[in-house]
Amino acid sequence: MNSAELIKKIRKIEIRTRALTQQVFSGQYHSAFKGRGMAFSEVREYTYGDDVRSIDWNVTARFNHPYIKVFEEERELTVMLLIDVSSSSLFGTRKMLKRDMIVELAAVLSFSAITNNDKVGVIFFDDKIQKFIPPKKGKTHILRIISELINISPQQSQTNTAVALQYLTNVIKKKCTAFLISDFLDTDFETALRITGKKHDLSAIRVCDRGESFLPSMGLMQIQDIETGQRRVVDTSSSRFQNDYGKWWQRHDHELKEIFRRTGTDSVRLFTEQDYVPVLTELFKKRR
Repeated sequence: MNSAELIKKIRKIEIRTRALTQQVFSGQYHSAFKGRGMAFSEVREYTYGDDVRSIDWNVTARFNHPYIKVFEEERELTVMLLIDVSSSSLFGTRKMLKRDMIVELAAVLSFSAITNNDKVGVIFFDDKIQKFIPPKKGKTHILRIISELINISPQQSQTNTAVALQYLTNVIKKKCTAFLISDFLDTDFETALRITGKKHDLSAIRVCDRGESFLPSMGLMQIQDIETGQRRVVDTSSSRFQNDYGKWWQRHDHELKEIFRRTGTDSVRLFTEQDYVPVLTELFKKRR
């Protein structure tokens, strides 16, 4: 993609997602993500009725008079997007590729964040960390994120969600709001998800395509695993093969739901032909 095409695509995504942010998501985002909690503001003298649990004993001992710590709500958030850019994101049989939907979701969440005066950072990953963009504010920063996501070159690589979660835990020291956006073709990340969820405010957005849930009957076909590159010839008209594949998909789908349930992670699932507005709205409502 040349520079002119890239700028045109970024501009198109910006117009669409900024409009959605202003019309639909700004108030819902603001009410769903209220800040990290209470931040220390100052120390003042104790007065009758103050909570004794707020007494600052060091200052009290120094001045021989009770003082308390005063806290105020910390409104500004750090928002981190953990985005799966493995090869499987280039699959799509309906309205768009999974990658295209991921780009729009990232843009909507980013513009919602900066409308709320929050900082946004990104971790791109597949089976390893591809790129880390530290959290910043501002439209220019968001447009850079969108550009990087459009331009990132997919490797013939598998998904390793645990690597991204561990990296987030190591690189972002203070509590943040994190969105994990992936098709979740792997399932070996429950421990990392539980650890990250204890430190950060984490939500998962699963992007799928209907064509992944079943195989059409088209006779003998050579198929390729887009993540591993392995090829094999299969008889797609075989009812046994179709049933086995369908059962695998159902097991995988159920296992992911159970992982999110056991770890207490808010999650939603999106198909590529779906309108993501009501699905994101559902996620925001879960957070209130």
